[in-house]
Amino acid sequence: MRKFLVVLDDSRECLNAMRFAAMRAAHTGGGVQILSVIPPEEFNHWLGVGDLMREEARERIEAHFEVFAKWMRDKQGIDPELVIREGEPVPEILAQVREDREVGVLVLGAGTGKGGPGPLVTQLTKSAGTLPIPMTIVPGELSKDELEAVC
Repeated sequence: MRKFLVVLDDSRECLNAMRFAAMRAAHTGGGVQILSVIPPEEFNHWLGVGDLMREEARERIEAHFEVFAKWMRDKQGIDPELVIREGEPVPEILAQVREDREVGVLVLGAGTGKGGPGPLVTQLTKSAGTLPIPMTIVPGELSKDELEAVC
């Protein structure tokens, strides 16, 4: 089964990427894999404090994931899979794409602010020519209705 890999983070544009991935998966008989990456700088503390912070980060990610997962199950009939990795976001995204052969499309949301589309879109488009799968960039300003029309 082909999976749409979408990145779960705290960005506003993440919502449109989630919606797009779920709708495309529902329309094509695919699945959704949600990847969240915990950056290493969050744990550069004493060992015990770092472990506690890591566990709290995982709990936040799982709670955030459950919100999206419930919507995907209820509205799209998709039961997403959660993957949590630790490290720098771009290398971890690339590693996930290379390690899971069922991932067929990387879905990213593009920001609408003055800072451009966001660090993930900016960094990953630089290596788009060498990605082993297609990448879909979902505009952050698309409404839910506009997304449904595209999917």
